[in-house]
Amino acid sequence: MAFDGTAGLHFSDSSSGPSRLRSDSGTEVIRIHDLHKVYKMGDIEVEALCGINVTIQRGEFVAVMGASGSGKSTFMNIVGCLDRPTSGAYFLEGQDVSALSSDEWAHIRNRKIGFVFQGFNLLSRTSAVENVELPMMYNGLHGKERRERALEVLTLVGLEDRLHHMPNQLSGGQQQRVAIARSLVNRPALILADEPTGNLDTKTSAEIMELFQNLNAKEGITIVLVTHETDIAKYAQRQILFRDGLIISDSKKEEKLQG
Repeated sequence: MAFDGTAGLHFSDSSSGPSRLRSDSGTEVIRIHDLHKVYKMGDIEVEALCGINVTIQRGEFVAVMGASGSGKSTFMNIVGCLDRPTSGAYFLEGQDVSALSSDEWAHIRNRKIGFVFQGFNLLSRTSAVENVELPMMYNGLHGKERRERALEVLTLVGLEDRLHHMPNQLSGGQQQRVAIARSLVNRPALILADEPTGNLDTKTSAEIMELFQNLNAKEGITIVLVTHETDIAKYAQRQILFRDGLIISDSKKEEKLQG
C-alpha cells in the first residue's frame, strides 16, 4: 500500500497493476451547462434549478451551501445521478450522463461516485470491514482483493483497530469513518458528502472535516460537500452558494504565501 500526495492513493490490483483514486490534476470531473430542473406539482411548475453553469476540477474540495429550497439538494441529486435534469448537460469525467439509462446510472453510482450521508447508512449486523466491502460485490472482485482494499481504506481513515466491530460498537464519528472508507473503496471520481456531520457533536464534526481535508490534500480526492453550516463549509477550498435555483456566489480561498 503506497500513499503519495502527488499521485494519490494507490491500491494493489493483480490484474491491472497499481491503480489510483485520481489521475493527473487539472482535469474536469464535473461540468454542468445551462442546467434546469422543473418539478410539476399538479398544475404548478416549480423551477428548482434555473440554468446553472459550474465546473469542478479534479482534486478540488467544494462546499455547496444554501437555505432550504435554494436548489442545493437538487443539484446534489443530479450530480449523484439520483435525479435527471429537465434540460441542460451534465458531464462527469467528460461523459454526458444526463440522458443515460437507469442501468448505466447505477453503474456510474457504483464505480464513479462515492456517497457519504448524514445517517451513515451502515448495515447494523455487519462488521466495519464487511460494510466497506459491500460496494465491491457488484464489480466481480474476488473475496481476497475485496478484503485487501477494505483494509487499506479503513487504515486510511484511522480504523485499522476496529475492523470487526459492529456499528453499535462504534461511536458516531467512527461509524462515519466507516462510511467514508466505504465511499473510497471503488476508487471513485469524486466523493459526494450530504450533511456528513449533521448527526455528530462539534468536536467529532471537526475531526471528520479534518479527515476530509486530509483525504483531499494528501490523496488528491475530489470532494463535493453539501452543508447549511458556515463553520463546516470553511473546511473546503471553494464555496458555492445557491439561492432560488441560481448560483449567486462561487469563491475560492486565497492561498497563503510562504516565506
